Amino acid sequence: MSSKKDSKGPIISAALGAAFFAVPYVALSIPLLPSLGIAVAAFGAGNLLFSQDKNTIIGTFDETKDLSEIIKTAKKQNNQIASMINKIDDQDIRKEIREIAETADKIIDTVDNNHEKFNKIKNFFSYYLPVTLKIITEYDNIENQRLKDKEVKEFMRNAEDMIRKINKSFQKQLSDLYQKNIIDTDAEMKVFDSMLNLDGFDDFNIRGGN
Repeated sequence: MSSKKDSKGPIISAALGAAFFAVPYVALSIPLLPSLGIAVAAFGAGNLLFSQDKNTIIGTFDETKDLSEIIKTAKKQNNQIASMINKIDDQDIRKEIREIAETADKIIDTVDNNHEKFNKIKNFFSYYLPVTLKIITEYDNIENQRLKDKEVKEFMRNAEDMIRKINKSFQKQLSDLYQKNIIDTDAEMKVFDSMLNLDGFDDFNIRGGN
């Protein structure tokens, strides 16, 4: 039996499609065919969004799938991302992609060495990394075509902004993985410092030299 959410899905999807057609075509004077393309994409996204649970959309894993297989897949995806670096013409975007690949590699290695961290960053493996690969691949494909259309230039700008955002978000996700370690170790250092002071080992000029 379908849920209320499922029954409303097609209606909401149609509304999204209509809105994404009207805004580009009427308000922004974008030609008919590109506007229709945007509308179809919005309708499809609406169907995906409202026909599945959020967890399904972001890509939950089969509970029987071994984490080592997930890690192996992620490494392959990140190797593909790294292989795209020298294919990109824009030097700034090259740098962003290189940093993305380096950070992703650190995230994968961290989880590989400490499986308990996987649940904290599950969406990185199920959604962020594969979609990043897709975006970068499509960016490279479009860049190679040397197209000058207004819509193409708009896509390239949006993709470049997204690549920069991905870079920052990956760095934040890596930092978050170590947040508990940082807090725990900082607390331990404060306790250790207090013990040193109590035992009379506090008269040292640490930063001033010998």
